[in-house]
Amino acid sequence: MPPRRTFEDGRNFREHLITTAAAMIAEHGTAGLTVRAIAKQARVADGLLYNHFTDKEELLAEALREHVRTVENGLGTLPEPGTGTIERNLAAQLTYGLALHKAILPAFAGLIGQPAVLERLSQNEEDSWRDRLAGYLEAEQRQGRLRPDADTGAATALIVGICHETVLSSLLPHTPATRAASVDAIVATVLSGIA
Repeated sequence: MPPRRTFEDGRNFREHLITTAAAMIAEHGTAGLTVRAIAKQARVADGLLYNHFTDKEELLAEALREHVRTVENGLGTLPEPGTGTIERNLAAQLTYGLALHKAILPAFAGLIGQPAVLERLSQNEEDSWRDRLAGYLEAEQRQGRLRPDADTGAATALIVGICHETVLSSLLPHTPATRAASVDAIVATVLSGIA
């Protein structure tokens, strides 16, 4: 195993490569991203990457996770169950989801032809916004703020689906852009089924 080199900011070599690749993904997306380009940006020899990663797919999956974490850190906190109104909390969840998807889906779109990266990404999936949204709705239901027979799984799928559809329609060529309903209209529609 190679010696643990550290950088001025305290990161080790592996973290440096992940951070470098994540910054490149944030700036240019993943389409056409190569090991050579990452190595050049990180100012290291191409072959050194393979001392720290099994393959390019592992590096890209880790860089995508870092990109998502960085985006989410900039979006602020989500409301806690039992606080505020459900309408306001769902509006905050949906606004967060739309901003998150707008920032991260372009990177994922560049990987459509690289299923191995997406598979690697799903192997160690951390707590996603979708999971947190589902947990929020389930907690509100347990607290009696949503109907006991409400299908919170369907509500989660609807809200996440709106985020995907809104952002993807703007990314895919020759697809008419979706005229997004307002956040308030979407929340009112979802709540009419679960409140």
